Amino acid sequence: MLVMDVDTCIPRARVEHAETAKYESEFKTGRRQYTQQFNTLYYKRLNTLKPFILNHARTKWEPKKIHLTPKVLNVEGPEPTFIVGTIFMDSQVKPSTLAQVENTHWISDPTPPRMYRDGTETVYLEDESGRIRLVGDAVDKAVLASGVVAAMMGCETQAGDFDVIDMCFAGMAEQPERTCSEDVFVALVSGLNASVEQPVTLEMQVLAEYLCGAAGGASDQKTSARIVQTVVAGNIMNVPVPPIGHTEDARANDRVPVQKLVASVDAYLSDIAACMPLALLPGPGDPSSASLPQQPLHPSMFAQCRQYTGFRTLTNPAYFEINNVLLLGTSGQNVRDLCRYSNETPCQLAAQSLQWRHVAPTAPDTLWCYPFTEHDPFVVRTTPHVYFAGNQKFEAGVAVGTEGQKTKVIMVPEFSVSHEIVLLNLRTLECSTVHIDACV
Repeated sequence: MLVMDVDTCIPRARVEHAETAKYESEFKTGRRQYTQQFNTLYYKRLNTLKPFILNHARTKWEPKKIHLTPKVLNVEGPEPTFIVGTIFMDSQVKPSTLAQVENTHWISDPTPPRMYRDGTETVYLEDESGRIRLVGDAVDKAVLASGVVAAMMGCETQAGDFDVIDMCFAGMAEQPERTCSEDVFVALVSGLNASVEQPVTLEMQVLAEYLCGAAGGASDQKTSARIVQTVVAGNIMNVPVPPIGHTEDARANDRVPVQKLVASVDAYLSDIAACMPLALLPGPGDPSSASLPQQPLHPSMFAQCRQYTGFRTLTNPAYFEINNVLLLGTSGQNVRDLCRYSNETPCQLAAQSLQWRHVAPTAPDTLWCYPFTEHDPFVVRTTPHVYFAGNQKFEAGVAVGTEGQKTKVIMVPEFSVSHEIVLLNLRTLECSTVHIDACV
């Protein structure tokens, strides 16, 4: 149990919080309608990333007298060439809603398998002209996922496939200068999972006391006084899903317990919001849209929190800037889905997605998302200084670009399981975990 020390009163550090409107518009959808098809999203993604990929590919391969074939279906003969398109993986283990309807006559959330790449998948590269099958050791060994836009260098086989020798991606986008000179911290939290049965656990209460500087010794309070922002990245609460046919069962349709849960979470978070700026990202367990980008949790749920000017509900994913440090965060669904395509660690896959210049390439193939028609908001147009994903096991690394870009990549642990949070130093971008021990 953290020791209380009420004799010390340390003023909290304050820093500049930039307006988030220029970033929020990327992921705000307004009123959603699903009459459009997803092919437009893939088309926008390909055409947005293609110029950057072509630049890398020409620099890499044209000095070797290897040139572009504009359309994947125009590849002919054994001469080496390179093509650009979107990767698509066809696998028998991928969930299929149509097959589910055919087999069961019900539409429910399909249970995803542990891995989509099991050695039996077929990998294609497709553009507006069609698709061509990719083969070769380079494909088998590469870290790839459906939806990634890439350039492939190789030649056509006698069977009409494309034997890949090498590949390249868009690379990391431009990165703004980072000018933070103070040793101040951002507290990254995820997976509180407040439930109807126990809205506020003892560990959650100790966490709030620690963040507010009311727990721990002098050293703990000095550290907490340097925390200038708390971010809760998804699964703030675990709202129970009503069973099928709940409208016919008055007891199952009773939402009073959920209303009490929301009120308890609001009261709990308001203690933190009273001490420092607080930002909430929705997760799969929260009352928000199921598909990415998840829209901000409705402010009416947080009557007490919204009294404080530093309280914000953000989208998932979300960009925000603190003291000239640009952060990009998600609640973890995108990283979890990428893990089904590779045995790399979540942190490595998150870093790789920055090299792909896309945070959710598997959407909409195996990750639900909104069918955008004007642009693909998941394309990384500006490389953040920090990229974090919630509801993971703690891990940290650095993604490095070819033009000096450096991004701290952080997997934020699920608090209800690990009882850990992450403290990020905005000056050095070093991070460490703090274990919240509520044992007597």
